[in-house]
Amino acid sequence: MTALSEYERLECTAVWRPEPDAQRRDVFVSIGDATLMIHDSADRMLAHWSLAAVSRVNPGERPALYTPGADAPEELEIEDEVMIDAINRVQRSIQRRRPRPGRLRLALLAGGLAAVLAGAVFWLPDALIRHAASVVPQAKRAELGARLLTDIRRVAGTPCTTVNGRNALERLKARLFPSSPGALVILSSGIPASRHLPGGLILLNRTLVEDHEDAAVVAGYVLAELERAAAVDPVEDLLRTGGFPAAFRLLTTGDVEDAVLEHHAERLLAEPAAPVPDDRLLARFAEAGVASTPYAYARDISGETTLALIEADPGPGAQPLLSDGQWVSLQGICGE
Repeated sequence: MTALSEYERLECTAVWRPEPDAQRRDVFVSIGDATLMIHDSADRMLAHWSLAAVSRVNPGERPALYTPGADAPEELEIEDEVMIDAINRVQRSIQRRRPRPGRLRLALLAGGLAAVLAGAVFWLPDALIRHAASVVPQAKRAELGARLLTDIRRVAGTPCTTVNGRNALERLKARLFPSSPGALVILSSGIPASRHLPGGLILLNRTLVEDHEDAAVVAGYVLAELERAAAVDPVEDLLRTGGFPAAFRLLTTGDVEDAVLEHHAERLLAEPAAPVPDDRLLARFAEAGVASTPYAYARDISGETTLALIEADPGPGAQPLLSDGQWVSLQGICGE
């Protein structure tokens, strides 16, 4: 599905250049719920841009020239009028939902000054970090998530994608967290089993779909990441990497330095995931109507350390997450 209700799928040809000195490439561009996806003729994903962060560098001119962010080296050239109009409409919609930049900066600055004064009296940098995370709007969260994914891609490569595999991922997302923003992204290497990013992005290692015969396994890892994101705000976790200076910079300028994002991406790949209490995880399985036993045995083949998830499984006899064809497509999404 696309971000525009009148289109089931919107795709066009374009010209993409990953770096200023790189050779231009003919590619295909499609719009998802919150992303602009660039892939080649073999349907291999080349880039995955957040629509909230996409910037047009030549307004009013044709062909339209876009970048994934103000300082990004990539460029995308589009001549298709329908696609240009669709991108414009999505960005106008995002802009209408954003606070006005001047007001947002004033509100952030006022909040920052209030937090600094409180910190001067009580010296509670932890409170400043929580406050900074609490005032970040969804569009900024999506941008931060997209920038973190760009850093992670340097280690893990481009996300795996095929047309049918991407449709299966969207079906799985619609089943597990239909009313929340974000997307599921499968990476071929370089990451642990699963991780989550600001903006609702959930990263999954390809082994979760290739090494198991039940979609409930990958669904379990997604539900665990959703619970971790609910327990600790992903933006708050990011700011703790940069500490007080990162939180203060976000409050006063509305942005986070690239160095902080790079360090946080390294942390996400290196540190073990936080444990999720069994009762909270079982509640997630029950709400989604998913059996927890396959996930429990995937984590521990003996079942000894995951016995609670097996004995209290809320989903025996649950409806399949995906059809057989969709599951096969998802298992082959990395296409190797």
